[in-house]
Amino acid sequence: MNGYLKESNFMMLEEGFTTRDLLENLLMELCQASDCQTFFVADLGDIVKRHMHFLRALPRVRPYFPVKCNGSEGVVRLLAELGAGFACANKAEMAWVQSIGVPADKIFYSSPCKQVAHLRYAAKHGVEMVTFDNEVELSKVARSHPHAKVLLGVAADSRPSAHPSMTFGTTLKSCRHLLETAKEQALEVVGISFHLGSRGLEPQTFSQSVATAQMAFEVGKELGYQMHLLDIGGGFPGTEDTRAWFEEVAAGINSALDLYFPDGCGVEIIARPGRYYVTSAFTLAARITAREEAPTEHPSSDARRTLCTTSVMAPMVPSAASCLTAPAPDLGCTRSWALLSPCPLQRPCRDPPSHSSSLRGPLGHGEDHIAEGLELPELQVGDWLIFEDMGAYTITALSLPGGCPQPPVTYTMSRLAWKSIQIFQGKTPQTEDDREGICAPLSCGWEMAETLSVPPVCAPTGII
Repeated sequence: MNGYLKESNFMMLEEGFTTRDLLENLLMELCQASDCQTFFVADLGDIVKRHMHFLRALPRVRPYFPVKCNGSEGVVRLLAELGAGFACANKAEMAWVQSIGVPADKIFYSSPCKQVAHLRYAAKHGVEMVTFDNEVELSKVARSHPHAKVLLGVAADSRPSAHPSMTFGTTLKSCRHLLETAKEQALEVVGISFHLGSRGLEPQTFSQSVATAQMAFEVGKELGYQMHLLDIGGGFPGTEDTRAWFEEVAAGINSALDLYFPDGCGVEIIARPGRYYVTSAFTLAARITAREEAPTEHPSSDARRTLCTTSVMAPMVPSAASCLTAPAPDLGCTRSWALLSPCPLQRPCRDPPSHSSSLRGPLGHGEDHIAEGLELPELQVGDWLIFEDMGAYTITALSLPGGCPQPPVTYTMSRLAWKSIQIFQGKTPQTEDDREGICAPLSCGWEMAETLSVPPVCAPTGII
């Protein structure tokens, strides 16, 4: 093993013991001896599975995990153990990743808008790979990190953006000017970067973006640059119900790369998958801590409005939240995380009678409104809600605003997943028993590389 992740960093799940068993045991302990109101259970084996699947589906692409997506210690240590790189958005993320021993050559300072102090930190600590997409960023890099190996960010999609101010990347028309300016300032441009996001991974759109990157490479070569790196960004789907879409996306990526950057051309391909790795690995448990009833407009014997307050972790709502249940029309919600589907622990998700429900954060907080129109049974103080697929953008390595503590994380992994990491690293020879346990890719819940596939001991976060 490489030493980033040890057995002491997680709870080993033996055969026959699942993450659901662990969750229920933890809840029993918390109910008896703790005032903890929220916590995560993270199945690291699910991340191992996804890493192996990514390498098999995209054999030419080297992953750099964006730390801002999930900077928790178990995730960073595991991905470092598996040999992944890290895309960091600021000084704190770079320092955190380096603090566990990740070498500087596996860190990509990927923020399109960089602070000078953070550039100086990168220069001082050997983080060389950075991006730029305009003259202001170029000047900052030239002054504060003159020995950087820079990638020019190009606009990944030529269609007009609904939010132009949030669009990063230069146009192909501006590439020559920026590359000439970089040469005047003696910067080493090593490649091209783009980021489509989940809405832009359709095969045709991706192929157009790779074609644009290839034309930018040609401009760089004309100017004398030795460009050898292409960053295709992120946006890969991360839940179990998107496996078929990921396979389709991967096939389109491979076709585009083979067409514009064929194997043997000397160009290394990297990507920044975030949600793909961690979404389905994390499950959140949140406890109801208060309850209030209010009448509906037309009260009847079975029509009532119930206000429940609970500690719940959701993107940008790291502390207390509330649950509002009522037999009322679905009011909808504009927030992206309104699609959460919490289930009461040890109760069927559709156990009648149910009420149209909404989740709220701490009263008076700017982000207290989370979701509406969720069908839930009537909740009582002390009940627990379970949220699956909560690994992306819900937990960070940094302190939360206002000094709010982050919910604790219990990391788990099956013994077979741990052994698969050792086999992957060549530290443990594959035995006949391992070969007998191999399952066809995508035919079971454990998508390892074909030579490493083994059946899971614990279902990845399938706790409800």
